[in-house]
Amino acid sequence: MFPFQNPKSSKLPLGFFLELNEAPTAQELNRLLSRCNADTYSSRKLSLALNNSYCNLSILQDKTFKLFGFVRITSDKGLNANLWDLVAAPGDNQKKFLAVLIHHALAIIRKDLPGCSVSVSAPIISIRPLEEEGFIIDPSGIRTMAYRIR
Repeated sequence: MFPFQNPKSSKLPLGFFLELNEAPTAQELNRLLSRCNADTYSSRKLSLALNNSYCNLSILQDKTFKLFGFVRITSDKGLNANLWDLVAAPGDNQKKFLAVLIHHALAIIRKDLPGCSVSVSAPIISIRPLEEEGFIIDPSGIRTMAYRIR
């Protein structure tokens, strides 16, 4: 088992909490994705993706329960685990939120899905937090491709 690369990245700023049990609605997630200039999806497809994910992690504000960060984990429960829709609201805490999401998603994968290789589809702003958690960009020259299903 790999040690955590950056244990400081597991703490959220005051006024926020990490939600693991209940996924946001498709509408809430699409609003956040839109604020982050990320692709949005039809509510039906996004709801299906959320329901069929291994785990959904959300960062919510304590008082308003407004969504400030999100990532979902999918896995074949054997060889592969994937992080999708990694986003955090623009602002002073954006990089911190991304680091917390990555750290906790990896903790879940290490605990529940040991042996799975991990891939991530992520925005450029998350590259530094990913590297701080031990990700290697394009290991051994491996590049990925994506096919957008609409």
